[in-house]
Amino acid sequence: MLQLDRLTLAHGSFRLTADWSAAAGDRIAIMGPSGAGKSTLLSAIAGFLQPTDGQIRWQGQDLGPVPGGQRPLTILFQDQNLFPHLTVVQNLGLGLRPDLRLSRDERLQIDAALDRTGLAGLGPRRPAELSGGQASRAALARALLRARPILLLDEPFAALGPALRQDMLALLREVADDTGALVLMVTHDPADALALQGRTAFVADGQVAAPVDTVQLLADPPAAVRDYLGR
Repeated sequence: MLQLDRLTLAHGSFRLTADWSAAAGDRIAIMGPSGAGKSTLLSAIAGFLQPTDGQIRWQGQDLGPVPGGQRPLTILFQDQNLFPHLTVVQNLGLGLRPDLRLSRDERLQIDAALDRTGLAGLGPRRPAELSGGQASRAALARALLRARPILLLDEPFAALGPALRQDMLALLREVADDTGALVLMVTHDPADALALQGRTAFVADGQVAAPVDTVQLLADPPAAVRDYLGR
């Protein structure tokens, strides 16, 4: 379980609080206005930003002293985190071995992940030779290989068209089911939150509200969500 225990993040006049928990396997959209603190929350969980107060705990362990690279998570940004000088196979291999000294079994795992995400045959390509959708699939394939218990996504599909974005969200759900990961996904789009088929934590007025069922939230939104949706 991920616990945001009386968490406070502050910088200058900016202040963000959260006090809730999420279980392994949960899918949570983080939605709210620009500048509200959605990416800031993910940065703190990932270890890029230290809390001003409170704790971030996973399975009871305080993650505060744990360096970002050693935390039990994978994070994807809009640029997909792919290294341009490496092939797709090498980018995926980093999810298994940072030194890329891959065993035969590890190469077979990569081949299976490429096939699973619709990228069979594209392993020798470099990121510049991929379409936006293919790059997104490669990033998800690496997350599948890493199989970390927490998957953070910061608007990873925002640059994609609506149809392709829905395809990627369906693939994300499949990857989450395969790995059993807790998914926290930042989005501005209520349609993306619905497609995640889970709960939504709305960020506004310096607070990350506890996640609630997305369908119910959008069907009967509180005032802050109504203002955000323009209703």
